[in-house]
Amino acid sequence: MVWQKCCLGLPTLCFLSFWDFRYCMSVVVQSEIKWPAGLARGSSPVLKMGIDINHKNDRKVRRKAPKSEDPYLRVLVKLYKYLTRKTGEKFNNIITKRLMMARRHRPPMSLARLVRYMKRGGNITKIAVVVGTITDDNRIFEIPKLTVAALHVTKGARARIIKAGGEIITLDQLALRAPRGENTFLLQGPRKHRLAERHFGPAPGVPHSHTKPLVRSKGRKFERARGRRKSRGYRN
Repeated sequence: MVWQKCCLGLPTLCFLSFWDFRYCMSVVVQSEIKWPAGLARGSSPVLKMGIDINHKNDRKVRRKAPKSEDPYLRVLVKLYKYLTRKTGEKFNNIITKRLMMARRHRPPMSLARLVRYMKRGGNITKIAVVVGTITDDNRIFEIPKLTVAALHVTKGARARIIKAGGEIITLDQLALRAPRGENTFLLQGPRKHRLAERHFGPAPGVPHSHTKPLVRSKGRKFERARGRRKSRGYRN
């Protein structure tokens, strides 16, 4: 039962079956469709649908700016971003990335480790570059003459480097002296020496695992039985 217009234009009530009504609607719909050029009228147009892309992995987990509000650090980031664009050197790109890293990824570097690396392969004449802190180390007695560029040098390490005839420069001074990273030796502290790193790895107790277990105590009754010693079954 549908409303239609009679010959006088007045709405009248007509009785149509379901199939008649469906046919009438298809005629109306086809008359409203704008058929593409070259396509016969009445044939079904091919509709191209888009691909439903999964966007859950689109986010790139990296920093584009430092979290720190230190204005001097932010100026350094701007400087080395500019040098990266203009020179295209990998050295400047690495410096930029390390300046934006969290402090946990910029561990301090001891003076003994610094001297040990600089003595290898004739690097002693190069500029040692550390994007982080250089700390003093009492385990080393003799320090050669070094030129060091770092974010921060502790008071004790600074005194010992200068006493040996060395030089300490900032990273903005390094940009003036070596804008392309020429005659430099890029170093960083040990990232894996955090105490938290001891708990990462294969599960404690599996064969050949040296991962530190998360236990509340290190006493006689805590993880000392089977799997820990030969006298209690076996030892991994």
